[in-house]
Amino acid sequence: MKKITVLGAGMVGSAMAIDLSKDYYVTLCDISENRLKQISAGTGIKPLVKDLSDKQQVREAAAEADIVVGAVPGFMGFETLKTVIESRRNVVDISFFNEDPFQLDELAKKNAVTAVVDCGVAPGLSNLILGYHNERMKIDSFECYVGGLPTEKKWPYEYKAPFSPVDVIEEYTRPARIKENGRVIIRPALSEPEMIDTEAGVLEAFNTDGLRSLLTTMKIPDMKEKTLRYPGHIELMRVLRETGFFNKEEIEIAGKMISPVDLTSKLLFPLWKPEEGEEEFTVLKLKIIGEEKKIEYSLFDKYDKSTRTSSMARTTGYTCTAVVNLVLNGDYTRKGISPPEFIGREGECYNKVLAYLAERKIKIIK
Repeated sequence: MKKITVLGAGMVGSAMAIDLSKDYYVTLCDISENRLKQISAGTGIKPLVKDLSDKQQVREAAAEADIVVGAVPGFMGFETLKTVIESRRNVVDISFFNEDPFQLDELAKKNAVTAVVDCGVAPGLSNLILGYHNERMKIDSFECYVGGLPTEKKWPYEYKAPFSPVDVIEEYTRPARIKENGRVIIRPALSEPEMIDTEAGVLEAFNTDGLRSLLTTMKIPDMKEKTLRYPGHIELMRVLRETGFFNKEEIEIAGKMISPVDLTSKLLFPLWKPEEGEEEFTVLKLKIIGEEKKIEYSLFDKYDKSTRTSSMARTTGYTCTAVVNLVLNGDYTRKGISPPEFIGREGECYNKVLAYLAERKIKIIK
């Protein structure tokens, strides 16, 4: 039986480990022994306590794996991925780090490693779908709207973070790159709000820096990605941002140096952390326009009560585990860095990913 090492036992990492453990021998690594015990109980998953900020411990974790799955926080993602590639292990990653993954392309090719990055729902599944159609038609415009939200709106934020608060805050501060008339344009995060009708009602959309690799891999003149939240969220986040609560530079308070964003994350975490069994949903809407035709995709997924798995863990995690299967089974073998649009352009791989998601009752309506 092939061996898989999953780095990170967070919400998505643990869901991926459980999904993969049905067919493979899975080792799940995290710094939290209690978290590992909780996830691995009764699953056949091997828990392995590792500090994944330590390169040597990452090497040790990857040593026996046929493939590694990266699910660490974004600020750790690039160095973790680099260490796995240096260890000559194939890898599929969802850490969504800020750095350009193609900096590691030459290293991955040198080490004969297949490294798939940004392999979640968006970026991820959205890239896969665009890559498929871009190979088969001339596209003039691409729009992506995505968001994960709690079903019950609770004051004051009406939001729960599926990832660490620090990674979510990054979406509200990092300038958003979009494409207009063939040129990359920089817009502030949280800018250009618009109201969007969804299966969950009307949500507000705003610019975030989610196009990522598409800016360089696609020759599409107009592209944008927007995040979805309940109406009113933009203004709340703008107030916090403009007041300085998201700043990384340390300030002195009572003789101690403190980073405002670290304090903000600490305060927000209890309010944004999903409660056990809390119901939520994920929305993804795509618009692809070209050659006198318009193609639209819609995904609406809810918390799975039977498996107690969040929709964000399902849509992000199972897209990733679908690609893990492609690499393990030899369906996708390209060496170097591969964003999901590279996989999508291969029709057989594209269809297998969609079939894998359909088996797990994740429906993508065209």
